[in-house]
Amino acid sequence: MNKFEQLGLNESLLKAILDLGFENPSEVQEKAIPLLLEKDTDMVALAQTGTGKTAAFGFPLIQKIDADNRNTQALVLSPTRELCLQITNELKNYSKYEKGINVVAVYGGASITEQAREIKRGAQIIVATPGRMQDMINRGLVNIKNIDYCILDEADEMLNMGFYEDIVSILSDTPDQKSTWLFSATMPQEVARIAKQFMSEPVEITVGTKNSGSSTVSHEFYLVNARDRYEALKRLADANPDIFSVVFCRTKRDTQAIAEKLIEDGYSAAALHGDLSQAQRDGVMKSFRGRQIQMLVATDVAARGIDVDNVTHVVNYQLPDEIETYNHRSGRTGRAGKLGTSIVIVTKSELRKISSIERIIKQKFEEKTIPSGIEICEIQLLHLANKIKDTEVDHEIDNYLPAINNVLEDLSKEELIKKMVSVEFNRFIAYYKKNRDISAQSSGERRERNDSEPREFNNNGAVRYFVNIGSRDNFDWMSLKDYLKETLDLGRDDVFKVDVKEGFSFFNTDPEHTDKVMEILNNVQLEGRRINVEISKNDGGGRRDHNNRGGGRNSGGPRREGNFAPRREGSGGGFRGDRNSAPRREGSGGGFRGERNSAPREGGFRRNEGGSDRAPRRSESFGDSSRPRRPRRD
Repeated sequence: MNKFEQLGLNESLLKAILDLGFENPSEVQEKAIPLLLEKDTDMVALAQTGTGKTAAFGFPLIQKIDADNRNTQALVLSPTRELCLQITNELKNYSKYEKGINVVAVYGGASITEQAREIKRGAQIIVATPGRMQDMINRGLVNIKNIDYCILDEADEMLNMGFYEDIVSILSDTPDQKSTWLFSATMPQEVARIAKQFMSEPVEITVGTKNSGSSTVSHEFYLVNARDRYEALKRLADANPDIFSVVFCRTKRDTQAIAEKLIEDGYSAAALHGDLSQAQRDGVMKSFRGRQIQMLVATDVAARGIDVDNVTHVVNYQLPDEIETYNHRSGRTGRAGKLGTSIVIVTKSELRKISSIERIIKQKFEEKTIPSGIEICEIQLLHLANKIKDTEVDHEIDNYLPAINNVLEDLSKEELIKKMVSVEFNRFIAYYKKNRDISAQSSGERRERNDSEPREFNNNGAVRYFVNIGSRDNFDWMSLKDYLKETLDLGRDDVFKVDVKEGFSFFNTDPEHTDKVMEILNNVQLEGRRINVEISKNDGGGRRDHNNRGGGRNSGGPRREGNFAPRREGSGGGFRGDRNSAPRREGSGGGFRGERNSAPREGGFRRNEGGSDRAPRRSESFGDSSRPRRPRRD
């Protein structure tokens, strides 16, 4: 007997469940569905990503909807376009045997007129992103004043993305006498505030421990020097030949750059971020779901709603600003009871964040070393041997065997195997033979640093600079760091201890970058004003008055095009043997390329994710989630 039958669902839903292949309800479904069917109540459900929350609210919602009433009866709010579309498709699948129920998706990046037209035809359930929903309410294109049900899915992520004001405004436009169901992976203070303000004595369901990570995901970190971060990513991919992963970067620019580098080096990769059009995002996700892409490089905002089975690894190429975001990232793997691995690539300056994450997710990280070239070669050789062994023979080749046998008849079995493997592998071995070990020294005791430090290295051996630009030039410490990194063409961790004052700022680099900093910055103009940089005697702890050294009001940093490597057309399979590139992974074909100029490049200030569903830049340091958010920019 299917256990869903014991939850009180009607026959049409059970028939759809059978078609979908669901056998046993997850814990959150088992707890939520009977409760929501039994009575109209407010509910807060805390459960990790990938535990089946959509079905937990979807099945009871559909059963409660009056199909004969064409008015809007339910609103589901979700953080991103991808998740909005995913929920819409799932609700349509659940209601396939319920005649007359219409579900409409409302999200940025698509025609608002067409969406309004679909709602006017009759939509009992609207699934929407907050930004687009608020836009439609303001234009009078939708009426939610009489809805019976409001569902907030991934509530913590919506609030992390800066949608607090939109959500409050939308909920204020709904009737008091309705049922509100809030689903979230974590319970920061802002989510609790929403629950207190708009819910009446909600029933709380918790699956696992509050804010904890999934028990099906193991957590690993690899300590490397900042300059070796990308090389570490490649080695981890090579050490896991069957990797099917989501690689997280913090910015759209980094996401695009890393994806392009991976494709250039022969990996099956693609970028997913807010500068892609909806059609491009759909194309990338279709290729990823079809496993034509092994490494999907994504921003946190764009990756919300990625629900793809059998993701083996989540790779944190850069750690997120917020601990809660790490929880959402790791939830991309280990779904539906399957095992997964969350990998973090860290520098010594970031070790404190690992300890912070451990405290929240209540799980320990295992420190591992980046595999050596010899270890990777051994793994890849065995993988190749198994692949040959498991290959199904296409008997179309039989007609060519006599000629092939004539060519190879003088070779022994051992010689034949060696030569066959060498065809595929010689250049791969050559690449790793001459590559150094990139693991940083073992961390031992994880270094604790002063909480007041912005994030990066301590001052040992660093050079500190004074520069005559500051907050009056529309810089905060994060945007100034990005501007300096791009202007100087340095890595993200090469500029640190950025301290922004009104008319001037300080920052640090390692000594080897001093000549470059002085030469480039002293020859750069910002909005017509010459930048002046000097080596400071300020060690980062004290203050030095430079207020008279300039600082007119300017609108922002100059834009510079990113130094991305041009794409070279790949040659199909095999490993690349040229001296300066990583070995091409066999069978990759160069990955998903898409259009060359599909993602506009950014310079100077970092902008938010595109469309009406944007995420503000957040403070670099982990901290109290209740601190004021910067306003979301439209």
